[in-house]
Amino acid sequence: MKIQIAHSPDADDIFMYYAIKFGWVETKDYNFSNISLDIETLNKEALKGTCDVTAISFGMYPLIKEEYALLRTAISFGEGYGPKLIRRKGERLKRNFRVALSGEHTTNALLFRLYYPDARITYMDFLEIEEAVLNGTVDAGVLIHESILNYDESLEVEKEIWDIWVALAGEGLPLPLGGMAIRRSIPLNRALEIENILIEGVRVANEKKELLCKRLEEEHLVRISDAMLRKYLDMYASNESIELSALQIQALNKLYEISFKNRLSQMPIAIEDYLLPREYTSLRMS
Repeated sequence: MKIQIAHSPDADDIFMYYAIKFGWVETKDYNFSNISLDIETLNKEALKGTCDVTAISFGMYPLIKEEYALLRTAISFGEGYGPKLIRRKGERLKRNFRVALSGEHTTNALLFRLYYPDARITYMDFLEIEEAVLNGTVDAGVLIHESILNYDESLEVEKEIWDIWVALAGEGLPLPLGGMAIRRSIPLNRALEIENILIEGVRVANEKKELLCKRLEEEHLVRISDAMLRKYLDMYASNESIELSALQIQALNKLYEISFKNRLSQMPIAIEDYLLPREYTSLRMS
């Protein structure tokens, strides 16, 4: 069975998939292929139902919940860290400052709009945001992915998206950023098998982190390397990314509660209702 996996080109997505790509995981009778696109493009393609399995921003999942189930694996949360709103050093932002965000449907954009309702937003590729702030095209920008670890010394952080999350959600919950979703048209028994293969892929990636990082660097599959790559993966592709925990589920439900209360979604959702029902396997075999 041919299955296309769509993921972003940032290091955590590459890391969490490539144990499968390199043949380190048993894939049964599945023929996996992969495509790499920036996260906002992936979000837009998910709205069209383009890919079988796709990375998405958690913030936009309610828009595709009828067409896609949320997978339990390849998840990224922040814990005391996350995207950063940066500006030029020494400059103060006006109430209606110009800001560059990485995409309308990203989780960081959702949280940003709630906290800065008067900001004038421009959406652009995340790789262009730092330069847009440096050259004055915008007053500030939200850096994501690897950009949060290495930006120009003339820039400084105005606000952490983590702090916005805590202000909106309260203490004690990790910041939901992104995960994976699978098309509901795929037969349920197949979807569950695919989810288990992807879970194993993230587990093996973490188990063989040093070996996998070395190969990703040697084959020029990631944009950062050495200590910075390890630091980034420890943040966004650790053992906490293997499978959704009860606390992470609680954080997702809080995100969707906040979204609904602020009229950014049509209804509150309990994410447990949109995961693949694992009980199907035992019921089917009974």
